[in-house]
Amino acid sequence: RALFAEFAAELTDPEQRRLYEEEVAALERERGVEVRFVHPTPGFVLRTSQEGSRRCYINVCSNPLMGEPRARAESGGQRWELPYSLAPGREELRPAGRRRLLYDVVFHPAALRLAARSARFRRLLRDTALEAVESHCGVRLDRNNATVLRGVSYKGVPQAPVIRSPLPGGATKPPDDGESPLPPF
Repeated sequence: RALFAEFAAELTDPEQRRLYEEEVAALERERGVEVRFVHPTPGFVLRTSQEGSRRCYINVCSNPLMGEPRARAESGGQRWELPYSLAPGREELRPAGRRRLLYDVVFHPAALRLAARSARFRRLLRDTALEAVESHCGVRLDRNNATVLRGVSYKGVPQAPVIRSPLPGGATKPPDDGESPLPPF
């Protein structure tokens, strides 16, 4: 128990998490990949159901690493470009012992500011988040009964997904120590 408690305390320590992220970034850099951790800043939560039976929550969050929303004029209005990052869905146990499904959709902070000022943009952001989960996770969500939870900015324990992008020039030669803990890229 003492070892497990020590392990849990180490996981929640911000200094240990920062050190872990630096080590992962260094290892990935050796493999020719740039790694950026996307720490979601809470925004609002959508409650809906998946496949008509399981309740699920979509955390609509922000992070400055995402691209800013852009509007392009078209005949009859504007077409918005809303870059986002979608973390894989996860199950968490609720205090009552029941499981809940959680998804994080991360937009640029400017998108959430626009949504706070405009009901139409909020609806666009909501529809984009629902569509992102449906298309990338292969699930059906109840769009008609999707509601924004009042007074709740995030459900579950925040997790930082990773954005990987290849570095210019490809992979650098890894150190030749003979035993790499990582599989080949």
